[in-house]
Amino acid sequence: MFARIFPSEGKGFFDFFEQHAAKTLEAAKLLHEMLSTPGDFAARARRIQEVEHEGDEITHRAVETLHKTFVTPIDRGDIHRLITRLDDILDLIDATAERIWLYGITTVDQDAVQLAEVLVQAVTQVNRAMAGLRNLKDRNALIKICMEINRFENEGDTLLRSALARLFSGDKDPITIIKFKELYDFLEDAVDRCEDVANVLEGVALEYA
Repeated sequence: MFARIFPSEGKGFFDFFEQHAAKTLEAAKLLHEMLSTPGDFAARARRIQEVEHEGDEITHRAVETLHKTFVTPIDRGDIHRLITRLDDILDLIDATAERIWLYGITTVDQDAVQLAEVLVQAVTQVNRAMAGLRNLKDRNALIKICMEINRFENEGDTLLRSALARLFSGDKDPITIIKFKELYDFLEDAVDRCEDVANVLEGVALEYA
């Protein structure tokens, strides 16, 4: 009944989701570029940090709006979970870029590049899913996107296992192993957070479609 009385209230949350997802994809692509074409890591890490701060602003505005909004287009808890899960992905991308710079990594192996590629693909699907929230009647389309995100998460797990096997079977020094293991873990964790977004979206699709 209230949704009919206040039909436009809360629609701006879809804008917040889409804006944040766009920032997250921008950062993921910057990170992939940073890993695939090494050089000037400090400047690139700073740019990713700037994007992360822009994402934080969107998150803060979304949460502030949530506290002030009487009628929301989807469940209030789902709105909070979605925007914070998106923020988790962006935080991990920023943390990964920061460590590449802080650890003085100058040569990046193909395993890290491949994990970054999977991250870009997963975040691309997250972007599509955020746009799909505006049309919750098309439940099957949204769930299909979530399945794609889950597929990329599984691919990330497989890549991580292979990367770690190669890392520990070589003759690298212990410090290098520690650095790269953390780098791989952060990349794979960012992909995992994409799956967290997909899990929330599946619940929304089932409840509101």
